[in-house]
Amino acid sequence: MPIIINLDIMLAKRKMRSNELAEQMGITTANLSILKTGKAKAIRFSTLEAICEILDCQPGDIIEYIKETQ
Repeated sequence: MPIIINLDIMLAKRKMRSNELAEQMGITTANLSILKTGKAKAIRFSTLEAICEILDCQPGDIIEYIKETQ
């Protein structure tokens, strides 16, 4: 999949654990895990906004596009 989720990297940079972020966002750690592992089919802008606000980052810090080679 050419869309990469770099949430683990941002959490490490902010020295925050996944369960802390999930708690502050008001979502379950299971739902956050689905997003972190790239298994999510979509992300709501409100969810992305909450992540960016809590981690003090930009959407591009979390979501990355890598062109597939054929």
